[in-house]
This record gives sequence, structure tokens and C-alpha cells, in this order.
Amino acid sequence: MDKITITAKDGEQIEFYVLEQTRVNGKDYLLVTETDDEDEDAEAYILKDVSEAKEPEAVYEFVEDEDELNALAGVFSEMLDEDTKLI
Repeated sequence: MDKITITAKDGEQIEFYVLEQTRVNGKDYLLVTETDDEDEDAEAYILKDVSEAKEPEAVYEFVEDEDELNALAGVFSEMLDEDTKLI
């Protein structure tokens, strides 16, 4: 499982584990969690890459728009179901 580090606005470093990633309407999205323990119940978050193409590193923000969040939750849910079926 890939791990990324996000710097919050207050400068705090937060580590997330990437569960899935996708591209929708030209934007990259990540489904992340704070733990890599698959047996542990943990909150999942959806992050959107808001960086410009010329930036050397991706800049992610939490998806807060409810309609966008619901649509992406459906996409990631289907992706996770497909992964489960392959195991």
C-alpha cells in the first residue's frame, strides 16, 4: 500500500495510505485512510489533486462538495468491489 504525506494548513504532517486512485473529468482523486491495517475500522477520505500541470509535486485537498463526494464514493465503492471479486 502506497503512503503519502500531506501538509495541513497549520503545517502539521499527516500520513495517509492510498487505498485506490482514479481519474474523473480530468482530475486525479485518491481514496486514503490513516492506517494500513485492513482489519481495523478506519475513516476513509477522498482527496483531489488541485495542482497545476507544471508543479513538481501534487497538491491534494479534501473533497468537501457533497455532490462530488457522493459521486466519487460510488466510483471508489465499485472499484473496491471489483478488487474484492478478483481475490
